[in-house]
Parts: sequence; structure tokens; C-alpha cells
Amino acid sequence: MYRDHTKVIHIGDRVIGGGNPILIQSMTNTKTEDVAATVAQIRKLTAAGCDIIRCAVPTKEAAAAIREIKKEITIPLVADIHFDYRLAIAAMENGADKIRINPGNIGNRERLNAVVQTAKERNIPIRVGVNSGSLEKDLVEKYHGVTAEGIVESALDKVHMIEEEGYDNLVISIKSSDVLMCAKAHELIASKTSYPLHVGITEAGTLLSGNIKSAIGLGMILSQGIGDTIRVSLTGDPLEEVKSAKIILRTLGLRKGGIEVVSCPTCGRTRIDLIGLANQVENMVEDIPLDIKVAVMGCVVNGPGEAKEADIGIAGGVGEGLLIKKGEVVRKVPEAELLSVLREELLHWNDEK
Repeated sequence: MYRDHTKVIHIGDRVIGGGNPILIQSMTNTKTEDVAATVAQIRKLTAAGCDIIRCAVPTKEAAAAIREIKKEITIPLVADIHFDYRLAIAAMENGADKIRINPGNIGNRERLNAVVQTAKERNIPIRVGVNSGSLEKDLVEKYHGVTAEGIVESALDKVHMIEEEGYDNLVISIKSSDVLMCAKAHELIASKTSYPLHVGITEAGTLLSGNIKSAIGLGMILSQGIGDTIRVSLTGDPLEEVKSAKIILRTLGLRKGGIEVVSCPTCGRTRIDLIGLANQVENMVEDIPLDIKVAVMGCVVNGPGEAKEADIGIAGGVGEGLLIKKGEVVRKVPEAELLSVLREELLHWNDEK
């Protein structure tokens, strides 16, 4: 897939833009002041595949906590700032690898300049974030409502505010809960600037609706070669955001690694608990570092044929099932042993190479 080559930006020890791999971001939902809880959550997210973590910084205590949090984590930390410019400065002084601000609500130009100068001294990137829900009234009036054009103009106006302070170490984020508007806005802004873009559908919703909206929206945007970091915003456990983001990137061919599990949708021929088995397989393969496709099929009649595009698979039947490789039946397996046999095959996958 062709990808727009945006400006290269360093976030801690990670690099985005310039055709570098798209990185996955999530956000903690702990109180940042609670260092132990925040570190524990970040470590879990890191193990799941999170590349960059964002933490809310609503208080001076949260800003101070960044110093201790940074000592205990291995991925870059982005400080999320609203309204108080002093918190942005404190976050950077305490080791934040990047800050997220809306220059429109950070205060007057003098305060914005103070933030920019601190970032410049430390070469810390600034993410300029604009959401459709906070679009300025004059732009709403100009475009007769909240529109993609208005969102883009708002974002570029704020970027220009920082550029006028002599700084261009920037990332842009434009978000909307309207999937089509968000996709159009990203297409527009990608044609107008070369800054890296952080992509996501804001306020996407709970696990089911949020995943569907994010998959559609991010799929539309990323398939155009647009995007340098992503977040799947969900009302739920941040771990689910990371899992979903990995699947979206892998589905689009934008990230390798990790086992892809495919399974049939069940029908009247299914004679095993396929739903339970497929879920067990998904959970089982999370810690197995292979870049292959695994099929979980519900019957021995169509299973081998339908699983031929997978590297390995199992097909269930009453009392016994099949172990399949590249669509060919390898052997019959007792139903109760399907999961354990599959795991052993995966653990010794590279032994056959």
C-alpha cells in the first residue's frame, strides 16, 4: 500500500513519518498521580503491543508524576494538556516525550510562546489536536455547520500559530465521531500539509459499536496511505484498543507479526462449541510470536477446503476433529485434544523450517 511520506518526527526513541511503520497509541484511564497504577497499566499495554502511551495531566501533581512514571516504562509518554499552559511546561520538564495541546484553549500568545519555547529547548514534539465538538463558532458559521473543511481550517490555523513561534516539530490530530466527516477531513488535510497525522475516530463508543466505527473509519483513512499513528478509542479497557488497532493494521497489510485467527460463522452442520473454541484459540495465540494464519472450522466436511488459505487449522467434529495444514488433512485428533494439539504445533512451528 502506498503511504504518504510525511515529515519525520522523533517521539522518545520512536520515529514516525517518512514512511516509517504506523505506531499504535492508547491512553491510560488511571489517575496519573497514582504512579503505581499508571505504571502497571502502561506495562500491560506495552506487552499487548502499544507503542506510545498518552496520560491525562489535569493537575500539577499529575505533571510531577511523569518523572516517576518515566523511570518505570519503556515506551514514549505523551502528556495530554488542556487549558493550563503551566501544566504543559511542567510535563515537559518532568520528561514527557511529547505533549498534546489545543493552542486555542491554552491561553494567550504569550502563554503559547512559553510552551513552544520549552518544547523547542528540549526538542519535544507538540501534537496539535482539534475535535469537531469544539470547532470555533466562526468556522461553524462560515461553513454552515460542523464540516470537514472547518475542522481542517481550524487545525491549520493552530499549526500556523505554533509555526509563527518558530517551531515545526509537530503532529496533527483531527477527530470527529462522524466517520465519513473524519475520513474526508483527513483526505483534505493530507493534501495541505506534510506533518505526521495521528488518526482516530473520537467518542467511537463501547466495545462493539466503537470497534465497528473505528475499523470502518481507520480503514478508509489508512487505505489512502494517510496516517502515522493510530488510536482505537473505546469506552472500556485500553487493552481492547490495542488489540483492535493491531488487527486493523494487520488486516490492511500495514503491520506484520502476530497470529491471525480466522474462523467460520457456524451453521447447522456445526457439532462442537465453535464459538468457545475460536475464543480459546484467540486467547491462546496471543503469546506466540508467529506471523501466520490459523483457521478454526466448525465441521470436518467443509473445514479442510475452507481452511486452505490458512497455514494451519483445526476442524471440529463429534468425538474427533482434524488437524489441517495448507488445506490438507494431517491427521485426526480427539475432540478434547484439538486445542492442545494446535498449541503444540504452533510452539514447534519453526522446528519444521
